[in-house]
Parts: sequence; structure tokens; C-alpha cells
Amino acid sequence: MTTSDDRNAPPAEDDLGATPASDAPGPGIAPRVHGREAAATHEDRNPARRADDDPGIAPESGAAESGTAPVQEHAREEVATREDRNSARRAEDARGVAAAHGAPGDIAPPVHVQSREEAAPDHRSPAPPEGGTGTASDEPDVGFTLGGGIPVPDTSVVDPEARIRELSHDIARELAASAPEGWRELTAVFAVTVVVGGGEVVFTDDEERMLRAEPPESVLDSVREHRDLSASFEGGPWWRLLVQLDREGHLNVDYDFGDDPFPDDQLLTPEAYLADLQAYPRERIPVWLAAYIGHDDRQSRPPAEAARQIRADRAAGVVPVVSDNDFPDLATLWSRWSVMAAAFVAAGSQWGPRVLPSLGWFEGSRRGGCTLYLLPGGRAVLSGGVWDAPALDAAYNRGEPMPRLYAGAPEWVSNSVLNPRFGNGLLSFCYWWEDGRWYRGESPAADELSDALPGVWTSATVAQVICGLIDGETGDDLRAAVDTLVAAAEANVVTRETLVSVFGDDGSFDIDGAFNQISMAGATFTGPAPLPETAALDRVRRHITEQETDTDRYPLERLCADRISVGWMVYVPTDPDEVAIGRAIFYVADDGVLEQSSSSIAPSIYADGFEQRFRERRGALRAG
Repeated sequence: MTTSDDRNAPPAEDDLGATPASDAPGPGIAPRVHGREAAATHEDRNPARRADDDPGIAPESGAAESGTAPVQEHAREEVATREDRNSARRAEDARGVAAAHGAPGDIAPPVHVQSREEAAPDHRSPAPPEGGTGTASDEPDVGFTLGGGIPVPDTSVVDPEARIRELSHDIARELAASAPEGWRELTAVFAVTVVVGGGEVVFTDDEERMLRAEPPESVLDSVREHRDLSASFEGGPWWRLLVQLDREGHLNVDYDFGDDPFPDDQLLTPEAYLADLQAYPRERIPVWLAAYIGHDDRQSRPPAEAARQIRADRAAGVVPVVSDNDFPDLATLWSRWSVMAAAFVAAGSQWGPRVLPSLGWFEGSRRGGCTLYLLPGGRAVLSGGVWDAPALDAAYNRGEPMPRLYAGAPEWVSNSVLNPRFGNGLLSFCYWWEDGRWYRGESPAADELSDALPGVWTSATVAQVICGLIDGETGDDLRAAVDTLVAAAEANVVTRETLVSVFGDDGSFDIDGAFNQISMAGATFTGPAPLPETAALDRVRRHITEQETDTDRYPLERLCADRISVGWMVYVPTDPDEVAIGRAIFYVADDGVLEQSSSSIAPSIYADGFEQRFRERRGALRAG
């Protein structure tokens, strides 16, 4: 969120120590439609407001008639149990956030909301006594009191800066006047345009319980006037107004100019924002908001449209760009993705990539993200978005053509395998893997996409990210174990023991969760269970019997078996004084495959090829 100071606007209050959360809790804002007259300036509305309606004067009598009452006289006990208050204030795992991008030293700082002890000065004044009549002369040094008795200002000559400040106080006083008994703090958020707007206020008590309510209509009138006056700000009028007040009189007002997307329950219709832009034109609006009101499904690619586009591309001679140097080959990319996902799961981090069957997804700390869909036949689609992508900014804010991300793409590159950003017009790249190569249309090169992808560029970057997730562990031994883990993932032979060698097995890391990620990606050595010795002997006896081989000199009752790496070597041993040349030796793999050799080939030599063929069979099953 960008504050008023960021836009050269006048500060709303003297005490702005606390940075407010941009997503105030609540089920959503109930919008109220109003015409242009409702959004007119204060002078266009009746300036002579009745004394009992003036939020600067807390009524001492007639509360039932006016619908308000002094803060201390409310008796409302239906305060709901607080469940999710201030979730945005929890500290982010900054290390894990940055590490997911393969840049542990480049950390995007999390939003920090100061505590009241941090926000309030040591010399702050106590709350006014019950029944008090605070005046301008006895206000606390934060420039605000909750009591009445504030003179009605002379608005004959309006100073926008002073009027904005006065309106902020008016809004806070009226909200405080509607608070339940025992309240400690209120947080209000208002989303307003020239045609529709609304707000919600959340009251919190000392037991962390909260009550949600709609603000009075008189507050919404003041909010609309406040917004009209804010049109003088360099960035234009705010889109959302956030107000925080505690019962000691510490007030914090913040303006949201849309630098970050609004919460879904505080997002108005595209038509509401379009009407506002007609009333208050702006040179530029945030890319996410421009896409919200103007994407018109231009990035959607349903199957019928995909088929039409590929026919048009062929007719026009449009071919995709071969992308040999942007990403690792698909198998390597997928293996690195999976081992990074396993590491972040092991560390218990909410950040980092994740793996589902045939799907990898990633959302980064800088609002970039992507998905990797694996398709039959060795195909894949990698797509996503970079925050404030220059090409999208040019398209939405300067009217330039949208980048043709799907130029030359096959028809199977369609909505079902695209990153969900296509649905709101924020997809900024799309690559696809076919016939052993990466291709792209008018997508940026990979060096412009680092914010949207995990750090899978090289084995070294993957190892660096994983090492950064292990607190207090450094040194050559750790790096060697991590390098082994990454190499095992790229060879699809990770075992639980490989993970334990990096993270240990004392319960500090989630080894089971990590192995689950590796397993879903197919990067584990998932060979069959060792074949029992009796099963190997039976398999050879059946084979010899089916072949109707003469067993006079090869008695089956004397068969024995020796265990080798991936199965058994089965044979009839020779007598001590017997010399046997070309005597049959059978090899039975753990997957049941039987091979016949002879004593003419040294078992140690034959066993190497036997094991290799077993590995190849397992790899073919995984690839298929």
C-alpha cells in the first residue's frame, strides 16, 4: 500500500506510527450506489449540519433519537469470538521467501505493522474521562480526542489539506460513537468510486473478540467528501481509505492507491472503476487494475480458439521461437523443481515450489508465479506472470498490442494447461516443450522471468537454495550431502536415506512430507521389493521344466541362489573335483525377469549388464 506521504499528499494525522494492514478482516464491503451528487464536495452538500449530527460533538442525551451514544454508554455484548484478527501482521519467513527464487540475499521485506507500544509516543495523553468534553486546547498531542465539544469549523474558505484532516477526525469520532461498550480498537476500510462505495468497521475488545458492523451513512458522506478532496493528490484520489483508532485516541489513516491488488471482498465491479476513471482521469493505473477492467478475455485460449489460431498461424507462416538456452531440458527442470519442493516442505516453509501429480506450481514473494504441466508424450507447458510486466503495462496503459504469447503454439496449449493468470489478463509468458525442445511465442527470455520461477537454473543454484533452508548448518559436509541429493534427484534415484543425510532424522524436518514430494515427481528409486530366494528358485525350475531341458547333469533339486544387487544368481554348483565349462547360470531380477547365461562369462561381468538392464526397465516405466 502506498501512503499519502508517498504521493506528496498531506499527512492525515499527527500520529501515524503504525503501518496499517492492507487487508482488514471482515466478510466484505457491502457497496452502496450513489450518483455524482452523492460524491460532490462538501460545499455542494448542506454545510450547516445539525449539532446532534455533527461527529465532532458526542451527544450527551437523546441517544435513542440520534442513533448514537457516548462511547462509555454502549451496552452491546454480542461481540463475536475473534478468529482471524490481524493475520496479515504475522512475520513472513523472509529467508524462505527469498530463497525460493534462488537469491537468499535478496529479500523482499514483509509488511510490518507496529505494535501500539511502538506506534504511540511515550508522552501520549490518557483517554478522556467518562463524560468529558474535550476541546481543542486539551487534545492529546496526537491531535485528536474522542470526547465532544469540538467547535464546528468555519468552512467558508476551504483549505483542502485542512479539510481532509478535519474529515479524518470526523470519520474517526463518528465511528467511535457507534462502538460497543468495552471496545479497545477499531479498524475501518472504505472502498469508493464515483458511482458505488461502501465500508466496514471492525471493533475489537481487550479479550481479542471482534464485532463487524456497517458504518453510519453520515460516515460514508464524510468518506466521499474526503475522496473528492483527495483528487488533488499527485496520484489522483485514493481507491481505499483505511482508518485505525484506539480508545486512547491514537488515530492512523492510510490511503490505498492500488499498488497492490485489493482483497477480493473489497473489489468493486470493472464498470465502477471505469466510471471513476472517466471522472478522474489518470496517466497510469496499476497493471493489475488495468487488466481487471480491460483484459476482455484476450489471453483466454479455449480449445476451439487454439485450433483456429494454429490454422491461422500456419496459413501466415508463423512459427514459434526455438528456446534452447532459456531453461534446462524438461526432465532436469522437473527433477530440480521436485527436490526444491521437497526441501521447502521439509523445512516447513509456506514458500517455495510444490509438486502434484504431473503439475508443479510456484508463487513467489514478488507476486510472480508459474505452473508447469506435464502432458503425455513427453510434452509440457510452462506459463505464468511477472508482476508489472513491461509488455502488459504497455498494452493496458499505452494501448500497444498485447504480446502474442501463443504465436506458433500447438493446439494442445490451451486454457486447461495455462497458469490461472490468463483468466485476469496477467499472463506474461508461455513456453511449451515438444520433441525434446522448448518453444515460445512473444514471451520474454528467461532472464526477465526470475521473479516468477524457483531457482532451478543450475544444480548449483538449487543446492544453494537448499543449504539456505538449514539454520545454523554450514560447511563442506553439508554442501556435499546437498550436492548428492540434487544429483540423485536428477537421476531419479532419491531415497529416504538421501534426504536424511541432508536434513537429519531427529524430527526437526518433515522427512515424510519431503519424500512425498519426491515420490509424486517420480524422482525416487521405486524399484520392486527384493524377490524372495524361494521365488527365484521356483522361477528357474519352471523355466527349465517348460523348456523340457535334460536335467540329468543339472539336477533341479541341487539349485542354489546367491543374492546380487537387483536380484538373484541361480545355478547348480559343481562338485569339488568337477570341471564345468559353459554350465548354465540363471539371473532372476527383483521384477521377475529371468535371463540365462553360462559359466563362460564371469558372473561379476554379467551382473553389471544385468543391473543396467533392470534400471533401464524401471526408467522406461517412469517415462511412460
